[in-house]
Amino acid sequence: MPTSSSSRPLMSRAVARNYFGTDGVRGIVGEFVTADLLERLGKASALWSGRGRVFVGRDTRGSGEELEEAFARGVASAGGAAVLAGVVPTPAVALLRLDLGVVITASHNPPEYNGVKFFDNRGRKLSDTAEEEIEALLDAPQTGGGEIDHVDIAVDSYLEHVLERFGSDLSGLRIAVDCANGAYSGVAPRAFADLGADVEAIGNEPNGENINVGCGATDLAALQQTVTSGGFDLGVAFDGDGDRMLAVDESGAIVDGDQIVAILALHLGVDLVAVTTMTNLGFHRLMEERGVRVITTDVGDRYVLEALYREGGILGGEQSGHVICLRDHVTGDGLAAALLLCEALRGRTLSEVAGSMVRYPQAKQNLPRRGRGPLPQALIERIEDVNADLNGDGRVLVRPSGTEPVVRVLAEAQTEEEAEALCARIASLVMQELG
Repeated sequence: MPTSSSSRPLMSRAVARNYFGTDGVRGIVGEFVTADLLERLGKASALWSGRGRVFVGRDTRGSGEELEEAFARGVASAGGAAVLAGVVPTPAVALLRLDLGVVITASHNPPEYNGVKFFDNRGRKLSDTAEEEIEALLDAPQTGGGEIDHVDIAVDSYLEHVLERFGSDLSGLRIAVDCANGAYSGVAPRAFADLGADVEAIGNEPNGENINVGCGATDLAALQQTVTSGGFDLGVAFDGDGDRMLAVDESGAIVDGDQIVAILALHLGVDLVAVTTMTNLGFHRLMEERGVRVITTDVGDRYVLEALYREGGILGGEQSGHVICLRDHVTGDGLAAALLLCEALRGRTLSEVAGSMVRYPQAKQNLPRRGRGPLPQALIERIEDVNADLNGDGRVLVRPSGTEPVVRVLAEAQTEEEAEALCARIASLVMQELG
């Protein structure tokens, strides 16, 4: 008998941290994110890790080099050793981490943003408690005695690992690859070509100011046009730091993270998957039919990772494109996920494979808010009442973003019209409550 999904939390947990959000520290450069803050974070994280060796990478943002240097100074000021790898994808840092792995990145955000992601000595995202401990060390005194080194073989080491463990023969496959003008520029097209695919790359010319701009996983229009006009079998798009991946099928239709995780769950034959509260009801219905247990977490790939490690699972992800396969890996990896997706086709079209999951229509709105922090209890209770009234035929999720000053509203229903109307009603309710 199929095992049903766990209870689905309606709100994200409230976390009392001043700088860390859903995934590290992130904000607009010169405002929230400054060289001074990065230097203090470098010092604090080095102290937290026992003055060890910190492997540091960055994406292609123009602010990256200055912030990388500031972070390294902080590490050295605390007696640690900063090992700078330059531009590398985030999953490479997780694999190659030392006592700590750090990426100077704002992931999918626009070029004016930047920040820091952290991995511990096992390549895992830091816990809330660890982040609080690092924040408590921001103003600790400097001790000195550290050092800064540079390495230039990180990308090759990473690519060798991913191709060996996730690659397959892609001869005859025609694929368009959107690198988001980010850390996978040059790297991902090379990987697919090395496996025999016919590759066309776009978003592959980073200049420091064009990361995630009109390209990548946050804007699939250029990839859709490339696939349909060029007659490609499929297209894959990464975000700026490479831990997210989305796809488009041969007709240009978007295949989101929920569908990709569903495809991989059936392809890999797993008996457990971990997803978030954003995951489509259609995913849950398919997994229930196939007898796959679903663990549902708060939004954020680190919560998915925590669940997989806790439950002994290997596959999970988010609708936004974080796809995690812990078979021979430690974190989510856009390139590894894309290679697995190509392997799962087995001569079929992507539209055919993705069609195994019937998506429920969703409507979303982002509502601006001042400051951060949890939502009012009165609002939480009203949303819970709405979900109770829907009785499983739809749902509403309202949560404060962990990366931007907005509240995200998601409504899901059996038709597009019902979802749009429900989203508008809840957005109005949220704006009334938040003033």
